[in-house]
Formats: sequence, C-alpha cells, structure tokens
Amino acid sequence: MTDPAVSRPDVSSLGYEQARDELAEVVRALEVGGLGLDESVALWERGEALARRCEEQLAGARDRVKAVLEHADDPRPEQ
Repeated sequence: MTDPAVSRPDVSSLGYEQARDELAEVVRALEVGGLGLDESVALWERGEALARRCEEQLAGARDRVKAVLEHADDPRPEQ
C-alpha cells in the first residue's frame, strides 16, 4: 500500500477490479505489519468496506447471469 495519508476514492465509486486490487493491497499491508494501531484499524475498516463492495459487485453479476440464463431457458420463441 502506498502512503496511507493519501486520499483514496470512495469505495462506492470503485468497480470490482479496483476494489479487489485495493483490498489485496490492504491485506498485504496488514500482514507486513509495522503500522500503528490507528492506522491498522483504519486500513482494516477500509478493507471491510472494499470486501463488501466486491460482494455487491459479484451479487449484481450473478443476478445478471441468472436473468440471462432464465431468459435462455424460456421456451417462447423470439418475435
């Protein structure tokens, strides 16, 4: 993770790949250690928010695939 003081984009504005990549950076930074308590807690909170964002994005993709598959199984011919 780069300088933790650098402002990061709002989690809700991130796409799946961006959130996933930043989450991996957060995990690495926490595993390496050497951070103060406040900084570690702030990173953990950011990581939790990133993980939730990834889950939201995956759930949306899952719903879209499910809708396409249900439509593909529809026996009615297209007109």
